[in-house]
Amino acid sequence: MVVDDHPMWRDAVARDLAEAGFEVVATAGDGAKAVRVAPAARPTVVLLDLQLPDTTGVEVTRRLLASGAPPRVLILSASGEHRDVLDAVKAGATGYLVKSAGREELLDAVRSVHAGEAVFTPGLAGLVLGEYRRLAASPAPAAAEPAAPELTPRETEVLRLVAKGLEYKRIASRLGIAHRTVQNHVQNTLTKLHLHNRAQLVRYAIERKLDE
Repeated sequence: MVVDDHPMWRDAVARDLAEAGFEVVATAGDGAKAVRVAPAARPTVVLLDLQLPDTTGVEVTRRLLASGAPPRVLILSASGEHRDVLDAVKAGATGYLVKSAGREELLDAVRSVHAGEAVFTPGLAGLVLGEYRRLAASPAPAAAEPAAPELTPRETEVLRLVAKGLEYKRIASRLGIAHRTVQNHVQNTLTKLHLHNRAQLVRYAIERKLDE
């Protein structure tokens, strides 16, 4: 699903996706329509602008991810401001591209986000990792934590490399396993930890110092 309030831009992106073999199940020009049609359209990936006429892309992301069958959200925005990026990721977005990205870069990003990989415009991935490390280092109120779900040694190994910011292909190469196997381990870990996307997974790992 493509969500953008500029009709020409929205139609051009939808056309590029369709020509590349993706099925565009819906388009929307504002946040209210996006949230309204998503349950019936059931997109697996939503390309979402941050600046919408009725609300923000951050709020739309939160509402989409709170649905029964949440899609993965790829922000496609004219803004590359650090605060916009961090707000979007904290809301649950899996990726963030600026609109200056080329057609092939966009198509590759959609494929990666669909596979559960975090995708960021060059230079922003380090920003996101740095912010999660800062948050993990901040003192949190003392509270009794439930026992952490038990991960297999391989799941822990993959999680450790995810926390270091490695892409799935590099993880697969380093561990000598298939790219699809890495994706399966990440998906199993997300399910066990009751998390929704790679950004949340990275924060979980950093909080437990698995990136060290």
